Amino acid sequence: MKYTKISEMKYERVDKDAVIEKIKDIIARVENAGCENCLLSLRQEYNALSNHVGTMARLASTRLNLNSRDEFYKAEMDYYNVALPEIQMYDLKFTKSFLASPHLEKAKEKLNPLVITMMELSLKCADERVLEEMQEENKLTLEYSNFVSELTYNFRGEKLTLGALRKYMQDSDRATRREAYNALGKTLGENSEFLDTVYDKMVKVRDKMAKKLGYESYVGLGYNLMQRTSYDKEAVKVFRQNVLTDLVPVICELKKKIAKKHGIDSLKLYDDNTYSLNDPKPILDARGILEAGKEMYHEMCPETKEFIDMMFESDAFDVLPREGKWTGGYMTFFPDYRQPFIFANFNGTTADIDVITHEAGHAFAYFVGRDQMLDETQLGGMETAESHSMSMEFFAWPYMDKFFGDNADAYRYKHLFSALSFIPYGVIVDYFQEIVYENPELTPAERNKVWLELEGKFRPYMDAEGIEYLENGTRWQYQNHIFQSPFYYIDYCLAQVVAFEFLQLSLENYEGALKTYIDHARRTGNYGFTDLIKMAGLSSPFENGALTKVAKMCQELLEKLA
Repeated sequence: MKYTKISEMKYERVDKDAVIEKIKDIIARVENAGCENCLLSLRQEYNALSNHVGTMARLASTRLNLNSRDEFYKAEMDYYNVALPEIQMYDLKFTKSFLASPHLEKAKEKLNPLVITMMELSLKCADERVLEEMQEENKLTLEYSNFVSELTYNFRGEKLTLGALRKYMQDSDRATRREAYNALGKTLGENSEFLDTVYDKMVKVRDKMAKKLGYESYVGLGYNLMQRTSYDKEAVKVFRQNVLTDLVPVICELKKKIAKKHGIDSLKLYDDNTYSLNDPKPILDARGILEAGKEMYHEMCPETKEFIDMMFESDAFDVLPREGKWTGGYMTFFPDYRQPFIFANFNGTTADIDVITHEAGHAFAYFVGRDQMLDETQLGGMETAESHSMSMEFFAWPYMDKFFGDNADAYRYKHLFSALSFIPYGVIVDYFQEIVYENPELTPAERNKVWLELEGKFRPYMDAEGIEYLENGTRWQYQNHIFQSPFYYIDYCLAQVVAFEFLQLSLENYEGALKTYIDHARRTGNYGFTDLIKMAGLSSPFENGALTKVAKMCQELLEKLA
């Protein structure tokens, strides 16, 4: 199969009015459909149109992320921030007409039930009454993204991007880490007015949107926007308590051992990513890492070989940091081409390898499931997507000598320890947002106080005392998801538990576990999260005792790797 290079994908602005007219025409034909087959055919026609709109908008967004100074794509995103919510209003009208069809019951016999569930859910997430708020939210998100893309941090006479600064934030030398964190805090402090103001506006507009739609707060709307069909806020509350009861004490004990090993009396924020006296670093440059990744996936199994060849043929990696490039990392895909793309900022740390495993795990899941997916709505929730990426990180373990040489075990130790201790942090991010959106009138100082209290509860082994600006409870301000993707972060936590189970299986029977994982990825979008993990033979993260097993397994494995 011939693949298109990402840079050669043709971009053309979607004509909003023309799209709306096409949707109106499809709606008219839905209302006059003579049978269920006609109804399903019209749905396919609508999906093709929707996927094309999504492809063009994603191309514009991705190219702006690659260069936030590109005036053409800035203008394109300004256009989409207004146009897409207007188009979405007609998407809702299509959904309403489809669900109201007299042929729906017979059509359901030929559709996955999750399709109908997702369609019904979409009607709870948007309405013409909140069109203005949706457009304002898009505008604020773009404003924030452009702003942080341009931020640089003064460190030892150099202006660094956040991606480049992170290398020093993880340095083996404690003084260097402290200096890097102070550089981070200084820049954030200098821009605190913008960060507080833009987030305050985001909170207010999202709250207004939710209340117009009949929700008590944005929390309920946020959960629906995340397409959570198999668990709710109460389930997350139980998971959160399990983390506090079963994981936090174990992590605290492990962190004490780390501190003693390093001769540190009191762990600080800048010590949190420190796991060994000599932090393992990749022995390869950026090109070498990509080539070693290709070699790894060639050896792993036939499916991963086909996948990585596609990624290289289409030049689907952009991993080098540069000024004007967005600071984050992600995988996206372009439905018209059925191809994924990975965006990252390599910085010479273990995080570079995580791109080849984590983001590639997302891309691989999309690749193996693309033929079964009828449309984008069937990709499933983000907790499912993150279970693909986080599990792939562990399936890559046998190949880490390619990237770290003799320090492969040091990487595995750091990776496992980091993954385990991430869960309480991810819970803090989620809990923080729940409190903020249930109390939208909180002042910036009050929000910071909430963060400090949650840090003290879920990460009592460390603090930010003495770090410029960050000691005030502002750590959340460099977590992009809090601004751009509300309530996403708990998905990472749930997925991490699933990934730990795949790790356990892979240590017992690698080939069998990998097959189970690939089957899990292929089922994506056809079932809800809790059903998917049951079908893979895994335990639910919401079950009592699930985290006790996780803590025990990780603790024992860390002792072997130490």
